[in-house]
Amino acid sequence: MSTAALQNEAAFFILLGMAKLSVNINKFATLRNSRGGNNPDVVKAAIDAQRFGADGVTVHPRPDERHIRYQDTRDIKKIITTEFNIEGNCREQKFIDLVLETKPDQVTLVPDAEGQLTSDHGWDTIRYKDYLKEIIGVFQQAGIRVSIFVDPVIEMVNGAAETGTDRIELYTEGYASAFAAGKEAAVAPYIAAAKRAQELKLGINAGHDLDLQNLAFFAQQVPGLAEVSIGHALVCDALYLGYENAVQLYKRQLLNAK
Repeated sequence: MSTAALQNEAAFFILLGMAKLSVNINKFATLRNSRGGNNPDVVKAAIDAQRFGADGVTVHPRPDERHIRYQDTRDIKKIITTEFNIEGNCREQKFIDLVLETKPDQVTLVPDAEGQLTSDHGWDTIRYKDYLKEIIGVFQQAGIRVSIFVDPVIEMVNGAAETGTDRIELYTEGYASAFAAGKEAAVAPYIAAAKRAQELKLGINAGHDLDLQNLAFFAQQVPGLAEVSIGHALVCDALYLGYENAVQLYKRQLLNAK
């Protein structure tokens, strides 16, 4: 499919009001860093994600820069034409400084511990309410939309609303793990959390372990879903299916949910 056709198809999806797809390109950087040099080129990976129809690009720089480097984030900001989402641990001053410097469309705050392999839990929005309220204000004053990572727990959604965040990102590893055993039961807490978020006027994002098998059902069932961020599964699929085809297949899962 030509670039023009892809762009027309992406515009059609947006008109339908479907959830947006943000492609997390961290895994391209992991592969690059395993050998040194600049192959694959993560900036090109960001350009191509957009060209292939993604609605945005996500990066998650960590202090050790074991995948996305801080300079990668700066370089991607220069070429981004869709939405740019930077996620990470806001308890690191280096991360705060990077976000304020690059001014992405959205920052997603994740409560990672130092050296953590991957994100594995949401914020305790009750315990850290005062801290979150303060740091969210810092980013919002810079004109950056803020989303915070939360588990699908009503109390945590209630607490998120009290922090002043614009959106929550529902941590979906629990859904993905339980999907094969019973998808209705797996998605139930996410439906409840999303409904409560809607009542509280919070935007709803989601991410972690969503893939071609479980994405359409999740997007169909969860009300008000604005955006999903997908990296690991999409890049794994791209190895077999091709990058362009993988992006389009994920977009179609979201279309099928409408």
